[in-house]
Amino acid sequence: MEICRTKAAIRAWRKGAGHVTLVPTMGFLHDGHMSLVRRAQAEGGRVAVSIFVNPTQFGPTEDLSTYPRDEARDLDMLRDAGVDAVFIPEVAEVYDPTAQTIVETTELAKVLIGKLRPGHFRGVATVVTKLFNIIRPDAAVFGEKDYQQLAVIRTMVRDLDMDVRIIGGPIMREADGLAMSSRNVRLTPEDRTAAPILARALEEAAAMAPTGTTASRLRSHVRATLEREPRAQVQSVDIRDAETLETLSGPLTRPAVILLAVKFGQVFLIDNRVVYPKEQA
Repeated sequence: MEICRTKAAIRAWRKGAGHVTLVPTMGFLHDGHMSLVRRAQAEGGRVAVSIFVNPTQFGPTEDLSTYPRDEARDLDMLRDAGVDAVFIPEVAEVYDPTAQTIVETTELAKVLIGKLRPGHFRGVATVVTKLFNIIRPDAAVFGEKDYQQLAVIRTMVRDLDMDVRIIGGPIMREADGLAMSSRNVRLTPEDRTAAPILARALEEAAAMAPTGTTASRLRSHVRATLEREPRAQVQSVDIRDAETLETLSGPLTRPAVILLAVKFGQVFLIDNRVVYPKEQA
């Protein structure tokens, strides 16, 4: 496995690599990340993984300094999985201090998580663009847990005519339903016990969706379920068109995605589930 810490090194590896699928990560890897690696390997060719905690997608009061890191463990996991190359640069290698160019999906970046975390998706779109330009993958795999992020990247690739195929990997969950996340390790024992309420609320909503209920009733039910857990600080509950992320109202007539953002202590968790009306359930 090639370990590349500079743009020059990963570009030199790329020259002879043939078909490459990229899995961008921020490290502190878990089984959810490894499922994305396996999906990338299913494409054939070579697999590259990037590990970079991107400072531009964190707000001034967010958890950049406390974001979990374990480079040695990450590299062992990727080596054992048969990954071909890892790009693991320092911040100064990725961002020139005089840089003034950004990438932003202007509408998608302002709603949902983008409204709660202004500037977050600008940072995501900019760093993913840079990774695509540096590594030039044929395809890239992103987790569906970050549903809005996946929509942002797909929109960016379409709008900027990027020659990269974007692949979504399904959410991986712990035995009690909690979506796997690098942030889970920062939950207190009490919050970790409470956090599966997200998955339970989504499960209830999926059962309700085919009964002819309205989007607003689904949203109210999910919020009420979450608010019954005293440790859950509900930031947002949204129901959107599963494809376009447009706001929905009235009875469900097409697939919808329920998007949750909830804090437990200082830890910000997200989760989602696509639900279906009766005729598509």
